[in-house]
Amino acid sequence: MELTTAELARYLDHTNLKPDATQAEIEQTCQEAKKYQTASVCVNAHWIPLVKAQLADSPVNPIAVVGFPLGATSTAAKVAEAQDAMNAGAEEIDMVINIGELLSNNDTFVQSDIAAVSAAVHQENKLLKVIIETSFLNNDQIVKACQLAEAAQADYVKTSTGFSSAGAKVEDVALMRKTVGDRLGVKASGGIHSRQEALDMIAAGASRLGVSATVKILEEN
Repeated sequence: MELTTAELARYLDHTNLKPDATQAEIEQTCQEAKKYQTASVCVNAHWIPLVKAQLADSPVNPIAVVGFPLGATSTAAKVAEAQDAMNAGAEEIDMVINIGELLSNNDTFVQSDIAAVSAAVHQENKLLKVIIETSFLNNDQIVKACQLAEAAQADYVKTSTGFSSAGAKVEDVALMRKTVGDRLGVKASGGIHSRQEALDMIAAGASRLGVSATVKILEEN
């Protein structure tokens, strides 16, 4: 797959979720996103007001993560966190499923947890991505997580937080795309460090990539 640098940039959620990220580093992330015209800047919700202000004169969207990185907060807390982030200017929400409940086969809970956040997000006409944390899941569980996210009316399924034992894998992205077809987006995130890795994820079916190595990827020849 061949893409121009500008075309590739539009796939990228330029990400800075480091717990020790400073204001200056978040501002730098925003300036880089504006320079390359990435799809978005993805940050922890505290930084959304700053990111919104930094991106005000650009088409780059602010994204906040919710229930991050463990997914084990209550549904009410996730909804409140999403609402607060949207009130502060987030245009997209990336939430983490309750991984333990998925592994316990409590499918009804997992779907309702996603659906509650989905309802809040869509009431504001924003986008919801659901992080299923593929490194904890086998293929059957990946398929089930995608199906539950679709049933809960999510807009995207996403591979990883980047805080677990492994990030995105091409085969997982392909399986997720096969499961959701063209009905949902698929976001690959975690461990994408080169232009070729990014292109491989897109070729496998990713419609968005979460990356912190954005500048390196886009400046590779």
